[in-house]
Amino acid sequence: MDENLRKQLSQDTTGLATYEYIANNIDTIDELLPELVDIIVQVDTNGQFVVSTARYLHAINPEHYAASIDVLVKAAIDKDREHKYLGDLVASLYGPDYKEHAVELSAEDDNFRRIYKRLYPATAI
Repeated sequence: MDENLRKQLSQDTTGLATYEYIANNIDTIDELLPELVDIIVQVDTNGQFVVSTARYLHAINPEHYAASIDVLVKAAIDKDREHKYLGDLVASLYGPDYKEHAVELSAEDDNFRRIYKRLYPATAI
């Protein structure tokens, strides 16, 4: 990451600037993406931009960005204590009918299981 970009993103206190940089430069950031994801995870205190970034990368190319999406989803689970963003995240990643497939998704994907338990703590899966 060049010094100008590093300086610009060091001013990012919410994750918005980093998210916008990713969205505006998606075709050229593959090498920088792990560092950009680290910045968002570090500065986003409530998970809003962590979730937005995970959803965006998933919409662009879920296979290509799988490692970054995984880091972002794990961070979102920890950061979104009020569950403001997890519902949108789970629907984006697993489809709007994720509840109907909760048992099989939980068996296959630890992130899904953790999100589902946060959103529906009294539900057995």
